[in-house]
Amino acid sequence: MQNHIAKFRKTAGLSQQELADAISVSRKTVSTVETSRFTPSVIIALKIALFFNTSVESLFSLDETD
Repeated sequence: MQNHIAKFRKTAGLSQQELADAISVSRKTVSTVETSRFTPSVIIALKIALFFNTSVESLFSLDETD
């Protein structure tokens, strides 16, 4: 799975900590999701999408091998 969270976050001028605080998770959670070391729960994915006022599909996509 690929994600575009870092792109959305940087465009908004936010640090990982600021995004983490906004969606009530740790900075480490944001970091590991952005680097695809951790697949977020549906709740976290929805919170991120809601925060950026976008769809989950805009933030995440499956690789062809997934």
